Amino acid sequence: MLGAMQDWTMRITHVIDAAARESGAREIVTHWADGHETRTNWAEVRTDALKMAQALEALGVKKGDRVASLAMNHSRHLVSWYGVAGMGGVLHTVNPRLFEDQLEYIVNHAEDKVLLYDAAFQPIVDKMRDRWTTIEHYVCYDPADGFDGHAFESWIGAQDGEYTWAEGSERDPCMLCYTSGTTGNPKGVQYEHRSTVMHAMAGLQPSAFNFGPASVMLPVVPMFHAASWGLPYAGAMAGIKFVFSAVNDPAILHELMIREKVTDSAGVPTVWLAHFQYCDAQKIDLPPLKAATIGGSACPRFMIERLMKNGTRVQHAWGMTETSPIGTVGGPTSDWNELTFDEKVDKTAMQGRPIFGVELRTVDLDDNTVELPRDGETSGALQIRGPWIIRRYFKGEADACNNDGWFDTGDVGIIHPDGTLQLTDRTKDVIKSGGEWISSVELENAAVGCPGVAEAACVGMYHSKWDERPVLFVVKKEGEDVTADAVMDHLKPLIAKWWMPDAVEFVDDIPHTATGKISKKDLRARFSDYSLEGA
Repeated sequence: MLGAMQDWTMRITHVIDAAARESGAREIVTHWADGHETRTNWAEVRTDALKMAQALEALGVKKGDRVASLAMNHSRHLVSWYGVAGMGGVLHTVNPRLFEDQLEYIVNHAEDKVLLYDAAFQPIVDKMRDRWTTIEHYVCYDPADGFDGHAFESWIGAQDGEYTWAEGSERDPCMLCYTSGTTGNPKGVQYEHRSTVMHAMAGLQPSAFNFGPASVMLPVVPMFHAASWGLPYAGAMAGIKFVFSAVNDPAILHELMIREKVTDSAGVPTVWLAHFQYCDAQKIDLPPLKAATIGGSACPRFMIERLMKNGTRVQHAWGMTETSPIGTVGGPTSDWNELTFDEKVDKTAMQGRPIFGVELRTVDLDDNTVELPRDGETSGALQIRGPWIIRRYFKGEADACNNDGWFDTGDVGIIHPDGTLQLTDRTKDVIKSGGEWISSVELENAAVGCPGVAEAACVGMYHSKWDERPVLFVVKKEGEDVTADAVMDHLKPLIAKWWMPDAVEFVDDIPHTATGKISKKDLRARFSDYSLEGA
């Protein structure tokens, strides 16, 4: 027997329709790369998305075709998120920080038909154009005078907007993101309308983004990375005001936050660190944000403390491209009001609890058939499953899950009795010394709190007796003269004695991936000839 409720296909066109209908006048502000600003609203975004859907069909784009974007955060990019899906296409957000070989691979592998791009990335387009064999049309979001090609505003402006959204299954694909490819070629993760709508609805939970109509969000997390953490969809559902910046200069971000009365922001730890440095140099206060979501990599304790003392709710989040990306978000727990400030910081430094819709478990690092207890002590390989978690990679080239539907995240973590996740490492980066596991991430976070340390990375180096021992590579803050002994003294009260690194090496820089994470693979390659004394 069927139920008695109406059928309502979960497609993301419903999201922009609701935003335009219920919150049509709510502003969307963009600070562009050349310094000028534009203002639009949800009703106008919907109208432009309808015109864009028409314009794509006029170019010969068909349902299921991929349309690439090479762009930062701005309102025209936002229009594309709805315009491409609205005509049945798949938006492929391309990370401009990828290496040329990766850019060539993912665009050709996706078989993108159209590329939408920012003028700032014209040099990339010019260099890659002959290597991108499937792209038939190029559209520039913000062309300079004299540009010879499709200019976004005039391109969609040629249409009347009298268009009906494409219909189809809620299982149809709507967006494509590629992993950063730390091992082998990047792999495509293709999101569905259904998974995207459910992910956005879950993101509105009070324990997640907690958006309301009065929220004003400035997302620093780029729209080309991991679906911008789902913010463009969740924000539309709640009818919030968005403030976008196509450049991530802390002076510009700070001014926008103050002037536009921003209540929420989201970004990786390096973004917040740059903002701290700007405010310190200018001798000004941090902006009075209500909430700051931090993800992408582990957030150092001093960063959490400073934001919390500023009156900002810190939401430490964890996820990945394969999880759409939200898996867990940190927020006040049931005992929050009973905790001391330091205990609140301790709790916030963890990765939070899973939002409704996902399940987590840890399994033994040496035998992944053994599920581990949620006791707050036992660490293991983290696995996840749920309706917005990947099942297989794009083009079915590799199954992503085991037979029970669990996706192996590659992270090592501890699950506490209240469900809070505490990540301790990546499975390929955890250090096994004398049969015991050492967390490189916890060592790095402790080291970054040392005065004079700008950045730290820890890797396991071969040792004849212990198999591996940790070595800490440190970048000094500009003008600081911190010593190895100072770093070691700072670490002593913070970590177990046998976790102490065997050496502290100072370097000019630490390699990063295209998504801004520390690249342990490249660091190991750089120091492949390194040996520990006594090894």
